[in-house]
Amino acid sequence: QVRLVESGGGLVQSGGSLKLSCAASGFTFRRYAMNWYRQAPGKERELVATITSGGGSTSYADSMKGRFTISRDNVKNMVYLQMSSLKPEDTAVYYCNARSVNYDYWGQGTQVTVSS
Repeated sequence: QVRLVESGGGLVQSGGSLKLSCAASGFTFRRYAMNWYRQAPGKERELVATITSGGGSTSYADSMKGRFTISRDNVKNMVYLQMSSLKPEDTAVYYCNARSVNYDYWGQGTQVTVSS
């Protein structure tokens, strides 16, 4: 059974930091690129960051560059999102996503709220 379980969300003040974690199980984690998405109320889900299966390459949405860092541990089957200099507009539900050519898995999401 495929599972992606996010954790680490919460309430933080503007300018603060949070580290999200995603625990993966039920599939061959090291073969999948991993993504973090987010969805704010009334908005479409947007891609935040991507890391390749081996962890050698990362990419970020423009508004997250320099503030967010995605990483992974292919031994522990974990992916992380370190977020710093958080802004109220970063408030959203953050989702972990595992994607290969044939499969696309999602977690249930974790709420991040940034107060001004």
